[in-house]
Amino acid sequence: MQNKTFVAVAVGLGLVALSACGSTDGKAAAGSDGSGTVTLVSHDSWAVSKTVLAAFEKESGYKVRVLKDGDAGQAVNKAILTKDNPQGDVFFGVDNTLLSRALDNGLFQPYEAAGLARVGAPYQLDATKHRVTPVDFGDICVNYDKAYFTEHKLAPPASFDDLVKPAYRNLLVTENAATSSPGLGFLLGTAAKYGDGGWEGYWKKLKANGVKVVDGWEQAYNEEFSGSAGGKKAKADRPLVVSYASSPPAEVIYADPKPSTAPTGVVSGTCFRQVEFAGLLSNASESKGGKALIDFLISKRFQEDMPLNMFVYPVVKDAAVPAEFTAYGPAAEHPETLDPAKIAGHRDDWVKSWTSLVLR
Repeated sequence: MQNKTFVAVAVGLGLVALSACGSTDGKAAAGSDGSGTVTLVSHDSWAVSKTVLAAFEKESGYKVRVLKDGDAGQAVNKAILTKDNPQGDVFFGVDNTLLSRALDNGLFQPYEAAGLARVGAPYQLDATKHRVTPVDFGDICVNYDKAYFTEHKLAPPASFDDLVKPAYRNLLVTENAATSSPGLGFLLGTAAKYGDGGWEGYWKKLKANGVKVVDGWEQAYNEEFSGSAGGKKAKADRPLVVSYASSPPAEVIYADPKPSTAPTGVVSGTCFRQVEFAGLLSNASESKGGKALIDFLISKRFQEDMPLNMFVYPVVKDAAVPAEFTAYGPAAEHPETLDPAKIAGHRDDWVKSWTSLVLR
Protein backbone atom coordinates (compact mmCIF):
# COMPACT_ATOMS: atom_id res chain seq x y z
CA MET A 1 0.00 0.00 0.00
CA GLN A 2 1.50 3.36 -0.02
CA ASN A 3 2.41 2.82 0.74
CA LYS A 4 2.36 -0.08 1.39
CA THR A 5 5.03 -2.89 1.41
CA PHE A 6 8.18 -5.01 1.12
CA VAL A 7 9.65 -4.07 -2.25
CA ALA A 8 8.26 -0.62 -2.98
CA VAL A 9 8.15 1.49 0.12
CA ALA A 10 10.88 4.13 0.18
CA VAL A 11 9.61 7.63 0.91
CA GLY A 12 10.49 9.81 -2.09
CA LEU A 13 11.76 13.32 -1.50
CA GLY A 14 11.65 14.40 -5.14
CA LEU A 15 9.60 13.74 -8.24
CA VAL A 16 10.55 10.61 -10.14
CA ALA A 17 9.27 10.30 -13.70
CA LEU A 18 8.94 6.90 -15.35
CA SER A 19 7.71 6.34 -18.88
CA ALA A 20 6.10 2.95 -19.48
CA CYS A 21 6.92 0.91 -22.55
CA GLY A 22 4.34 0.59 -25.27
CA SER A 23 3.11 1.95 -28.56
CA THR A 24 -0.04 3.93 -29.22
CA ASP A 25 -0.21 2.76 -32.88
CA GLY A 26 -2.39 5.80 -33.63
CA LYS A 27 -5.66 4.51 -32.18
CA ALA A 28 -5.94 7.08 -29.40
CA ALA A 29 -5.42 10.12 -31.60
CA ALA A 30 -8.95 10.05 -32.92
CA GLY A 31 -11.49 10.72 -30.18
CA SER A 32 -9.00 11.53 -27.44
CA ASP A 33 -8.16 14.89 -25.95
CA GLY A 34 -5.25 14.98 -28.31
CA SER A 35 -2.00 13.59 -26.97
CA GLY A 36 -2.49 9.84 -27.08
CA THR A 37 -0.66 9.66 -23.73
CA VAL A 38 -2.37 9.33 -20.37
CA THR A 39 -0.42 10.27 -17.25
CA LEU A 40 -0.88 8.47 -13.94
CA VAL A 41 0.27 10.26 -10.79
CA SER A 42 0.89 7.96 -7.84
CA HIS A 43 2.84 7.31 -4.67
CA ASP A 44 6.13 5.46 -4.85
CA SER A 45 4.62 2.00 -4.36
CA TRP A 46 2.93 1.87 -7.75
CA ALA A 47 3.99 -1.19 -9.75
CA VAL A 48 2.59 -3.30 -12.58
CA SER A 49 3.95 -6.07 -14.78
CA LYS A 50 5.29 -4.76 -18.07
CA THR A 51 3.29 -7.28 -20.10
CA VAL A 52 0.02 -6.32 -18.40
CA LEU A 53 0.56 -2.62 -18.96
CA ALA A 54 1.69 -3.22 -22.54
CA ALA A 55 -1.53 -5.13 -23.22
CA PHE A 56 -3.59 -2.17 -22.00
CA GLU A 57 -1.58 0.21 -24.17
CA LYS A 58 -2.07 -1.97 -27.23
CA GLU A 59 -5.79 -2.47 -26.68
CA SER A 60 -6.62 1.11 -25.72
CA GLY A 61 -4.21 2.94 -27.99
CA TYR A 62 -2.94 5.07 -25.12
CA LYS A 63 0.63 5.18 -23.93
CA VAL A 64 0.86 5.34 -20.14
CA ARG A 65 3.26 7.69 -18.39
CA VAL A 66 3.74 7.30 -14.63
CA LEU A 67 4.83 10.03 -12.24
CA LYS A 68 5.76 8.76 -8.78
CA ASP A 69 5.56 11.49 -6.19
CA GLY A 70 6.65 10.26 -2.76
CA ASP A 71 4.54 8.56 -0.12
CA ALA A 72 0.75 8.73 -0.11
CA GLY A 73 0.40 11.80 2.09
CA GLN A 74 3.01 13.74 0.17
CA ALA A 75 1.52 12.78 -3.18
CA VAL A 76 -2.03 13.72 -2.16
CA ASN A 77 -0.95 17.08 -0.78
CA LYS A 78 1.00 17.92 -3.93
CA ALA A 79 -1.93 16.89 -6.13
CA ILE A 80 -4.19 19.25 -4.18
CA LEU A 81 -1.73 22.13 -4.51
CA THR A 82 -1.46 21.58 -8.29
CA LYS A 83 -5.12 20.71 -8.97
CA ASP A 84 -5.71 23.73 -11.24
CA ASN A 85 -2.78 22.67 -13.42
CA PRO A 86 -2.37 18.97 -12.61
CA GLN A 87 0.72 16.91 -13.33
CA GLY A 88 -1.40 14.19 -14.91
CA ASP A 89 -4.82 12.80 -15.68
CA VAL A 90 -5.41 10.07 -13.08
CA PHE A 91 -4.30 9.96 -9.47
CA PHE A 92 -3.83 6.58 -7.80
CA GLY A 93 -3.09 5.98 -4.14
CA VAL A 94 -5.39 8.14 -2.05
CA ASP A 95 -6.71 5.92 0.74
CA ASN A 96 -9.58 6.07 3.21
CA THR A 97 -7.42 7.84 5.80
CA LEU A 98 -6.87 10.79 3.43
CA LEU A 99 -9.92 10.51 1.17
CA SER A 100 -11.90 13.36 2.73
CA ARG A 101 -9.00 15.76 2.24
CA ALA A 102 -8.90 15.01 -1.47
CA LEU A 103 -12.68 15.15 -1.96
CA ASP A 104 -13.16 18.33 0.08
CA ASN A 105 -10.55 20.06 -2.05
CA GLY A 106 -12.26 19.09 -5.31
CA LEU A 107 -9.35 17.00 -6.54
CA PHE A 108 -11.43 14.65 -8.72
CA GLN A 109 -14.22 14.82 -11.28
CA PRO A 110 -17.01 12.22 -11.28
CA TYR A 111 -16.60 9.08 -13.39
CA GLU A 112 -18.43 5.79 -12.95
CA ALA A 113 -15.95 3.18 -14.09
CA ALA A 114 -16.94 0.36 -16.40
CA GLY A 115 -17.21 -2.82 -14.38
CA LEU A 116 -17.74 -1.02 -11.07
CA ALA A 117 -20.53 -3.46 -10.18
CA ARG A 118 -17.82 -6.14 -9.76
CA VAL A 119 -16.21 -4.15 -6.94
CA GLY A 120 -17.33 -5.12 -3.45
CA ALA A 121 -19.78 -2.68 -1.87
CA PRO A 122 -17.73 -2.20 1.35
CA TYR A 123 -14.95 -0.61 -0.68
CA GLN A 124 -17.16 1.87 -2.51
CA LEU A 125 -16.88 4.75 -0.07
CA ASP A 126 -18.01 7.37 -2.62
CA ALA A 127 -20.73 5.26 -4.21
CA THR A 128 -23.23 8.08 -4.83
CA LYS A 129 -20.88 10.52 -6.58
CA HIS A 130 -18.21 8.24 -8.12
CA ARG A 131 -15.40 10.74 -7.70
CA VAL A 132 -13.03 7.90 -6.84
CA THR A 133 -12.89 4.23 -7.80
CA PRO A 134 -11.69 1.56 -5.32
CA VAL A 135 -8.63 -0.31 -6.60
CA ASP A 136 -7.18 -2.31 -3.71
CA PHE A 137 -7.25 -2.87 0.01
CA GLY A 138 -4.80 -3.91 2.68
CA ASP A 139 -4.62 -4.33 6.42
CA ILE A 140 -2.23 -2.38 8.61
CA CYS A 141 -1.28 -4.78 11.41
CA VAL A 142 1.46 -5.45 13.89
CA ASN A 143 3.87 -8.10 12.56
CA TYR A 144 6.00 -10.30 14.80
CA ASP A 145 9.31 -12.12 14.50
CA LYS A 146 8.50 -15.80 15.00
CA ALA A 147 12.07 -16.79 15.87
CA TYR A 148 12.29 -14.23 18.67
CA PHE A 149 9.17 -15.46 20.42
CA THR A 150 10.15 -19.10 20.01
CA GLU A 151 13.63 -18.46 21.42
CA HIS A 152 12.25 -16.51 24.37
CA LYS A 153 9.43 -19.00 25.01
CA LEU A 154 6.97 -16.13 24.87
CA ALA A 155 3.61 -16.22 23.09
CA PRO A 156 3.29 -13.40 20.55
CA PRO A 157 0.68 -10.74 21.35
CA ALA A 158 -2.81 -11.30 19.98
CA SER A 159 -4.44 -7.89 20.38
CA PHE A 160 -4.02 -4.19 21.05
CA ASP A 161 -4.52 -4.92 24.75
CA ASP A 162 -1.58 -7.32 24.80
CA LEU A 163 0.85 -4.70 23.48
CA VAL A 164 0.70 -2.72 26.72
CA LYS A 165 1.46 -5.74 28.94
CA PRO A 166 4.87 -5.88 30.69
CA ALA A 167 5.84 -9.03 28.76
CA TYR A 168 6.07 -6.93 25.58
CA ARG A 169 7.91 -3.95 27.02
CA ASN A 170 10.42 -2.35 24.60
CA LEU A 171 9.49 -4.77 21.80
CA LEU A 172 7.30 -2.65 19.47
CA VAL A 173 8.37 -0.14 16.83
CA THR A 174 5.82 1.95 14.96
CA GLU A 175 5.82 4.83 12.49
CA ASN A 176 5.09 8.49 13.11
CA ALA A 177 1.35 9.03 12.61
CA ALA A 178 2.03 12.54 11.30
CA THR A 179 4.42 11.43 8.55
CA SER A 180 3.60 7.83 7.70
CA SER A 181 0.54 6.11 6.22
CA PRO A 182 0.90 2.90 8.29
CA GLY A 183 1.63 5.01 11.36
CA LEU A 184 -1.58 6.93 10.81
CA GLY A 185 -3.47 3.71 10.14
CA PHE A 186 -2.24 2.23 13.43
CA LEU A 187 -3.39 5.37 15.28
CA LEU A 188 -6.80 5.15 13.60
CA GLY A 189 -6.99 1.48 14.53
CA THR A 190 -6.59 2.39 18.20
CA ALA A 191 -9.17 5.16 17.86
CA ALA A 192 -11.61 2.67 16.35
CA LYS A 193 -10.88 0.13 19.09
CA TYR A 194 -10.97 2.39 22.14
CA GLY A 195 -13.08 5.32 20.97
CA ASP A 196 -12.74 9.06 21.49
CA GLY A 197 -12.48 8.66 25.24
CA GLY A 198 -10.02 5.80 25.33
CA TRP A 199 -7.38 5.96 22.62
CA GLU A 200 -5.24 8.60 24.36
CA GLY A 201 -5.14 6.56 27.55
CA TYR A 202 -4.10 3.54 25.51
CA TRP A 203 -1.21 5.43 23.93
CA LYS A 204 -0.05 6.63 27.35
CA LYS A 205 0.22 2.98 28.36
CA LEU A 206 1.92 2.07 25.09
CA LYS A 207 4.47 4.85 25.55
CA ALA A 208 5.09 3.75 29.15
CA ASN A 209 5.66 0.23 27.82
CA GLY A 210 8.52 1.37 25.64
CA VAL A 211 7.05 1.77 22.12
CA LYS A 212 9.63 3.21 19.71
CA VAL A 213 8.52 5.69 17.04
CA VAL A 214 10.43 6.29 13.79
CA ASP A 215 9.63 8.44 10.79
CA GLY A 216 8.46 5.87 8.26
CA TRP A 217 7.86 2.27 7.24
CA GLU A 218 11.21 1.74 5.58
CA GLN A 219 13.11 2.56 8.76
CA ALA A 220 10.72 0.68 11.03
CA TYR A 221 10.54 -2.50 8.97
CA ASN A 222 13.98 -2.78 7.40
CA GLU A 223 16.14 -1.23 10.12
CA GLU A 224 14.37 -1.76 13.45
CA PHE A 225 12.34 -4.99 13.02
CA SER A 226 14.31 -8.14 13.77
CA GLY A 227 12.05 -10.38 11.69
CA SER A 228 12.61 -8.79 8.27
CA ALA A 229 15.45 -9.64 5.90
CA GLY A 230 16.70 -6.06 6.16
CA GLY A 231 16.33 -6.04 9.92
CA LYS A 232 18.43 -9.18 10.27
CA LYS A 233 21.23 -7.54 8.30
CA ALA A 234 20.93 -4.42 10.44
CA LYS A 235 20.93 -6.53 13.63
CA ALA A 236 17.62 -4.98 14.64
CA ASP A 237 16.29 -5.67 18.12
CA ARG A 238 12.55 -4.98 17.93
CA PRO A 239 10.50 -8.17 17.26
CA LEU A 240 7.20 -6.27 16.80
CA VAL A 241 6.52 -3.73 14.05
CA VAL A 242 3.55 -1.93 12.54
CA SER A 243 3.41 -3.13 8.92
CA TYR A 244 0.89 -4.98 6.73
CA ALA A 245 -0.88 -8.32 6.67
CA SER A 246 0.80 -8.86 3.30
CA SER A 247 4.34 -8.47 4.65
CA PRO A 248 4.81 -12.17 5.60
CA PRO A 249 4.16 -13.35 2.01
CA ALA A 250 6.75 -10.85 0.78
CA GLU A 251 9.31 -12.29 3.19
CA VAL A 252 8.76 -15.71 1.60
CA ILE A 253 8.56 -14.64 -2.04
CA TYR A 254 11.72 -12.55 -2.02
CA ALA A 255 13.83 -14.82 0.17
CA ASP A 256 16.66 -16.81 -1.40
CA PRO A 257 16.38 -19.65 -0.68
CA LYS A 258 12.66 -19.56 0.01
CA PRO A 259 11.66 -20.81 3.44
CA SER A 260 8.93 -23.40 3.84
CA THR A 261 7.02 -21.05 6.10
CA ALA A 262 6.97 -17.31 6.67
CA PRO A 263 9.50 -16.08 9.26
CA THR A 264 7.04 -13.44 10.41
CA GLY A 265 3.42 -13.49 11.51
CA VAL A 266 0.54 -11.06 11.91
CA VAL A 267 -1.15 -10.01 15.15
CA SER A 268 -4.66 -10.26 13.76
CA GLY A 269 -6.21 -8.36 16.65
CA THR A 270 -4.38 -5.16 15.67
CA CYS A 271 -5.46 -4.72 12.05
CA PHE A 272 -6.95 -1.60 10.46
CA ARG A 273 -8.48 -1.83 6.97
CA GLN A 274 -7.00 0.54 4.37
CA VAL A 275 -8.66 1.01 0.95
CA GLU A 276 -6.91 2.74 -1.95
CA PHE A 277 -8.63 4.62 -4.75
CA ALA A 278 -7.97 6.11 -8.16
CA GLY A 279 -9.71 9.17 -9.56
CA LEU A 280 -9.87 11.28 -12.70
CA LEU A 281 -8.24 14.60 -11.85
CA SER A 282 -10.56 17.58 -12.14
CA ASN A 283 -8.54 19.37 -14.81
CA ALA A 284 -7.16 16.34 -16.63
CA SER A 285 -5.98 17.16 -20.14
CA GLU A 286 -6.54 13.58 -21.38
CA SER A 287 -9.85 12.72 -19.77
CA LYS A 288 -10.83 9.96 -22.21
CA GLY A 289 -7.54 8.20 -21.72
CA GLY A 290 -7.90 8.73 -17.98
CA LYS A 291 -11.27 7.02 -17.97
CA ALA A 292 -9.87 4.10 -19.95
CA LEU A 293 -7.02 3.80 -17.45
CA ILE A 294 -9.39 3.74 -14.47
CA ASP A 295 -11.43 1.01 -16.20
CA PHE A 296 -8.18 -0.93 -16.61
CA LEU A 297 -7.34 -0.61 -12.89
CA ILE A 298 -10.43 -2.62 -11.95
CA SER A 299 -10.12 -5.08 -14.82
CA LYS A 300 -9.54 -8.69 -13.86
CA ARG A 301 -6.17 -8.67 -15.63
CA PHE A 302 -4.82 -5.80 -13.54
CA GLN A 303 -6.48 -6.90 -10.31
CA GLU A 304 -4.88 -10.34 -10.49
CA ASP A 305 -1.49 -8.87 -11.43
CA MET A 306 -1.53 -6.32 -8.63
CA PRO A 307 -1.05 -8.41 -5.44
CA LEU A 308 2.46 -9.67 -6.19
CA ASN A 309 3.57 -6.26 -7.46
CA MET A 310 2.19 -3.97 -4.75
CA PHE A 311 1.34 -6.55 -2.05
CA VAL A 312 -2.25 -5.46 -1.70
CA TYR A 313 -5.50 -7.33 -2.17
CA PRO A 314 -7.91 -6.98 -5.14
CA VAL A 315 -11.33 -5.39 -4.68
CA VAL A 316 -13.16 -7.05 -7.57
CA LYS A 317 -15.16 -10.11 -6.71
CA ASP A 318 -13.88 -12.38 -9.50
CA ALA A 319 -10.13 -11.72 -9.08
CA ALA A 320 -8.05 -14.62 -7.82
CA VAL A 321 -5.70 -14.08 -4.88
CA PRO A 322 -2.16 -15.55 -5.13
CA ALA A 323 -1.58 -18.77 -3.21
CA GLU A 324 1.19 -17.08 -1.22
CA PHE A 325 -1.33 -14.60 0.18
CA THR A 326 -3.71 -17.37 1.19
CA ALA A 327 -0.92 -19.33 2.86
CA TYR A 328 1.09 -16.59 4.55
CA GLY A 329 -0.90 -13.34 4.59
CA PRO A 330 -4.68 -13.68 4.46
CA ALA A 331 -6.70 -10.51 4.91
CA ALA A 332 -7.92 -9.85 8.44
CA GLU A 333 -11.32 -11.36 9.18
CA HIS A 334 -12.36 -8.63 11.60
CA PRO A 335 -10.27 -5.50 10.96
CA GLU A 336 -10.94 -2.23 12.69
CA THR A 337 -12.64 0.34 10.45
CA LEU A 338 -13.75 3.95 10.72
CA ASP A 339 -16.33 5.87 8.75
CA PRO A 340 -14.56 8.30 6.35
CA ALA A 341 -16.68 11.14 7.76
CA LYS A 342 -15.38 10.42 11.25
CA ILE A 343 -11.82 10.30 9.98
CA ALA A 344 -12.40 13.62 8.23
CA GLY A 345 -13.78 15.23 11.36
CA HIS A 346 -11.10 14.02 13.76
CA ARG A 347 -7.93 13.05 11.86
CA ASP A 348 -6.03 16.32 12.24
CA ASP A 349 -6.95 16.71 15.91
CA TRP A 350 -6.08 13.08 16.62
CA VAL A 351 -2.67 13.45 14.97
CA LYS A 352 -2.00 16.68 16.85
CA SER A 353 -2.95 15.08 20.17
CA TRP A 354 -0.95 11.95 19.36
CA THR A 355 2.13 14.04 18.53
CA SER A 356 1.88 15.96 21.79
CA LEU A 357 1.26 12.80 23.80
CA VAL A 358 3.80 10.42 22.26
CA LEU A 359 6.63 12.53 20.86
CA ARG A 360 6.96 15.23 23.51
